Amino acid sequence: MRTLVIAALQTTPVPHDPEATWQRFAEQVRATRATFPHVQLVVVPELLLAAEGPLLGPAPEGWMEHAAVTIPGPLTDRIRALAEETGLWLVPGSLYERAEDGRVHNTALAVSPEGEIVARYRKVFPWQPYEKAAPGDCFTVFDIPGAGRVGLAICYDGSFPETVRQLAWLGAEVVVQPTLTPTRDREMELVCARANAWTNQVYVVNVNAADPAGVGSSTVVDPEGIVRQQAGPGEEVLVDVLDLDTVTRVRRYGSAGINRPWSQLARYGESIRLPMYEGGTLRTPDWLKDETV
Repeated sequence: MRTLVIAALQTTPVPHDPEATWQRFAEQVRATRATFPHVQLVVVPELLLAAEGPLLGPAPEGWMEHAAVTIPGPLTDRIRALAEETGLWLVPGSLYERAEDGRVHNTALAVSPEGEIVARYRKVFPWQPYEKAAPGDCFTVFDIPGAGRVGLAICYDGSFPETVRQLAWLGAEVVVQPTLTPTRDREMELVCARANAWTNQVYVVNVNAADPAGVGSSTVVDPEGIVRQQAGPGEEVLVDVLDLDTVTRVRRYGSAGINRPWSQLARYGESIRLPMYEGGTLRTPDWLKDETV
């Protein structure tokens, strides 16, 4: 059995105080390690360590520019040391990253228990016109030895079907999606989380900020689109054991034992013209080529 034990921490930053937020985050990660020693991966909400404030609250002018950090840099050094100390995989939400060209991206990281940055993902679909970060241009997956492949997405990315479809095409069995949503469209995000899980036959771990930074409702959805857990509005931790062999089973035999979209794409996808993608065609993913279709 291939399992991945996750802890999704629905929490909040200390608004506009990165140092206090870091201390709170580190204490929560250490407490998770001590309380749930079987946990392998911890994920927190979007822009937690950037110490974003409430959507309509007062904020220092140019906070995004002020909070932006280089990767690697002092903040990522702290994250790497914490991962090594606790022996955990960490997806520490996302950071404002200052790139070499001076632009600022909303960037998620994955850090291994050995303290290595194994993945860096720049949010492809910033929440515009409200979010000012520059968009990224590619999707990212990483492997957890003995478990499986994980894809990264951030908040509004989930509103675009291309995101999770591409991550699944790249072999992701779990999509980890840090989120910062303080608005009532959270209900639609939950619909998207279920749809993305079902149509791509992946687990979706969508962790939102708690009240008052966000409206909570973090969720874990299985590869058949079934909600395994959903939080309320306040601070919570969702601990779950994801059976990644379930992904294999669902893709082979179908959601509810019926629907097999990846097999169908393998059978016909390369003959379907896609005008919105400049007339390209679907290609069978490498992980599916040896499967019976």
